[in-house]
Amino acid sequence: MKEYKDLLKLVLDNGIMQENRTDTDAIAYFGTQSRYDLTKGFPLLTTKKMAYKAIFHELLWFLKGETNIKYLVDNNVKIWNEWPYENYKKSPYFKNESIDEFILKIKEDDSFAKQFGELGPVYGRQWRNFNGVDQITNLIEEIKKNKYSRRLIVSAWNPSEIKNMLLPPCHCLFQFFVNSKNELSCQLYQRSADLFLGVPFNIASYSLLTYMIAQVTNTTAKEFVHTIGVAHIYNNHIDQVKEQLTREPLQLPTLVLNKNIKNIFDFKIEDIEIKDYNSHPAIKGKVAV
Repeated sequence: MKEYKDLLKLVLDNGIMQENRTDTDAIAYFGTQSRYDLTKGFPLLTTKKMAYKAIFHELLWFLKGETNIKYLVDNNVKIWNEWPYENYKKSPYFKNESIDEFILKIKEDDSFAKQFGELGPVYGRQWRNFNGVDQITNLIEEIKKNKYSRRLIVSAWNPSEIKNMLLPPCHCLFQFFVNSKNELSCQLYQRSADLFLGVPFNIASYSLLTYMIAQVTNTTAKEFVHTIGVAHIYNNHIDQVKEQLTREPLQLPTLVLNKNIKNIFDFKIEDIEIKDYNSHPAIKGKVAV
């Protein structure tokens, strides 16, 4: 995906190294926008191997309205593990367990998971119950009855509940648009974006969501537009980013959804398939918490 490589290069060349809430400084650049044409293939990064099943599970978890990592842990998805673990370390129950030992407890002990696997009212809660409003259900109903509306918006940024979240939403607002050709596009506003680790997940996740909503509203997926507030590259990811910039993007894979699904909440992992995915080898990087 040339668009993603262009974004990396923009921030690497023009950003400024600065401190942030984590212990890892980052090159930061304010205000970017990238556009991904969904008619040319599914925008799953090819310059490094992506664990796309984790992306799909996370999106299904959001759509369920869940905020506990138990579902993710049971499906071997590790992307949210650090935040509840760091929170657990502050509790009087912490006995110097490693993060692996903590996750094993989440997996095997339901009562422990209920107490210590909770992230607070993060994405899924706000999507499905924003002060009592099911935004996803309302969004789909509105597209079906008033598809040219300019109010097709879902917000995960709920100021009244931010203080109760272990991590306030980074991808905090998204809007859909249906054109006169019955094509559906999505624009995401992301306040803060970890370009090496997080953004490839975000691109694939919101593109998948666009395809899913297109299917259940009888529209056609057209474009994902990614608008970022603070785009950043952590200083312990710079070498990895430079390595990616030396790699040529490969042909995009194809997304295949189970066409029998008519309700977005009926999608399961087996209803989502990626075909012809080829990529360069994986590149590892440590998440900043």
